[in-house]
Order: sequence, then structure tokens, then C-alpha cells
Amino acid sequence: MLVNLMIYDIFIYLLKFIMCMKTIVVVPTYNEKENIANLIKEILKVKDVDVLVVDDNSPDGTWKIVKGMADKRVNLLLRTKNRGRGLAGIAGFKYAVENKYDYIIEMDADFSHDPKYIPDFLEKIKECDVVLGSRAVKGGKQVGRPLLRRLITRLANLYIRILLGLKVNDCNSGYRCFKRKVLESINLDTMISRGPSIVQEVLYKVRLKGFKIREIPIVFTEREEGSSKLGPYLLWKGYVMVLKLRFLRLVGRI
Repeated sequence: MLVNLMIYDIFIYLLKFIMCMKTIVVVPTYNEKENIANLIKEILKVKDVDVLVVDDNSPDGTWKIVKGMADKRVNLLLRTKNRGRGLAGIAGFKYAVENKYDYIIEMDADFSHDPKYIPDFLEKIKECDVVLGSRAVKGGKQVGRPLLRRLITRLANLYIRILLGLKVNDCNSGYRCFKRKVLESINLDTMISRGPSIVQEVLYKVRLKGFKIREIPIVFTEREEGSSKLGPYLLWKGYVMVLKLRFLRLVGRI
């Protein structure tokens, strides 16, 4: 009888622990007024998930829309200095760590990342440390992208995998889920990417720490509203940053 009571108490404790796991979705934004309100509404359909929009003082007023929706589940981090996709992402991660969220999901604001996959991330993260939403595994694909853009993505992916030794299929995925311990371990203050290459830098440092990374299939859909900020110049800077990360590793500075 006593043993049964002990087992029951342990079960209840574990159940309460699981139920208390906190999740936040971090969404870096810049000029996404056409998408942000609907995206937040879709994310909030997932039970017990909070949202943090990290906005770089968008001239189109994206942050004003978020501010108008702010409540206990919707948070706004407005940045007016040192703007950039990489810096915004790191600011969001720091907020999540400081506020003791157990699972941190990062995604784009343009609906290329569908919020419907959030439950899949939260299920898969139970067996690993980082989950990537992948276009390059069975069941994953890209929709609405021209052939040239898909080819560039494939070549860039190959380049990154070889140079950084990443054993994942989609190194460019900005749709991912982390356990808090991962972001605590990689020292966010040492990140050097100011732009989109933050995606690869974080992934590389996660790999160097030996964390377990897994991929789940997603359908990546080209944006329908607003305009992309990832032009040729930012792409080129990203490729150079990957080379820089490899060099810094070779000279022992990472």
C-alpha cells in the first residue's frame, strides 16, 4: 500500500512538472504589418504558448499592431538601436532565457513558417535538444519559390554543411525549437552575426557543444504579403560569415 502511494505521488509530481513547462515563440520582425496580427492569432491557437515579437522599430508600424494586441501571452520587445536580424534574434533568446521559458521556438513573421507545426516541435523536443523545421527531409518541401532560388538554397546548404561540419539536411532553417539549457550554454553574448547568418552561427555553436539535433518535415511557403528583406547583399554577407566562423574555429577563438 505504501509503495503504491509513493508511486502515485511520483506520478503526480512528474505530471505537474510536465504541465508547467513554459513555451514561447520568438518572432523577429521588420516591416511585417500585413502579416503580424494574423500570425499572432494563429500561434495563440496553440494552448499554453506565449509570443514574443522582437521588432526593430519598423517604419510601417508593425510594433504598434503588436502593442495593441499585448497581454499576458503576447509580448513586445521594441528595439531602436543596433538593428539587424541577428541582433534581434539574440535579444529574443535572452528574453526567453531570463524569463525561464523551457522551450523557445523561433520563426519568421511572413507565414513561410506555418504555426500549425508548433505542436510537432514540442513533441519532438522531448527526445532531443534542438528541433529544426526542415524542407530537406522526407515530407518537407518548398512551395512558391522560383527554380533559381531553390537552386541557390541547395548550394548554400551544401556549402554550409561542408564548411561547418553540420550533419543536418536544412542548415538554413530559421524555424527551430530549443531547450533553454541549449541557449544558456552557447553564450549568447559572444554571437557575432548581425544579420540572417545568426541562423547558422547558433546552429554551429550548438553542434560544437554536442547537443542532439533532430529535424521534422515542414512545408516552406513563399510569402504572399509584404516583401522579403533577404537580398543578394545579405546572402553574400551570410556566406562570408560562415567562412569567418570556420576560420575562428581553426584558430581556437570559438
